[in-house]
Amino acid sequence: MIVSKQKPLEDILASLDGHSRVFLVGCAKCATVCKSGGEEEIWQMQESLTSAGKEVTGSVVIDEACHMLRVGRDLRARKEIVDEADALLVLACGAGVQSIAASAGKPAIAGADTLFLGNIRRFGQFEQRCSLCGECILTETAGICPVTVCPKGLLNGPCGGMDQGRCETDPEAECVWHQIYQRLKEQQATENLKKIAPGKDFSRMLKPGKLKLDK
Repeated sequence: MIVSKQKPLEDILASLDGHSRVFLVGCAKCATVCKSGGEEEIWQMQESLTSAGKEVTGSVVIDEACHMLRVGRDLRARKEIVDEADALLVLACGAGVQSIAASAGKPAIAGADTLFLGNIRRFGQFEQRCSLCGECILTETAGICPVTVCPKGLLNGPCGGMDQGRCETDPEAECVWHQIYQRLKEQQATENLKKIAPGKDFSRMLKPGKLKLDK
């Protein structure tokens, strides 16, 4: 899931300077789980903006704010109250903001900062486990991504600073390659460690880019 964090209210109000009427947009997926843009956060934001002298013309929590067709449909269904607004405040990730901006025909203000693609450890706790590099090596590394989890992004085993299985950048943290070794050992697949991984081809990351899945 995409992990995001709501911006401080003062930053949001600064971005809304000059816009007195605001329509609020949230996301029922990632932003709801992160508590940066679900139903509760939309209600709280409405209260905050009203107290700050803004008029909220309406709101919607879109099932997936990054889904451009769904965004267009949901905004069209609320065209009158969207048209009444000077700007739309979007409490969702950057992909959601861009979907709204493409469909709204008026300013889309980002109300949240997009942090990373994360795994959910437990409610309210997230960990970055994937860098979206476009060239996945998880099969060879026992399902642990050294590109993301290792502070140095090392592709071929631990660095010289590893000490008794601990990372030199944080002695409290277990070395990622130590974790990989232990898991491969449990799986009786340590032969994977004999392979030399070539340097990453970061041109495979779709930045910018488009992907169309074959039917």
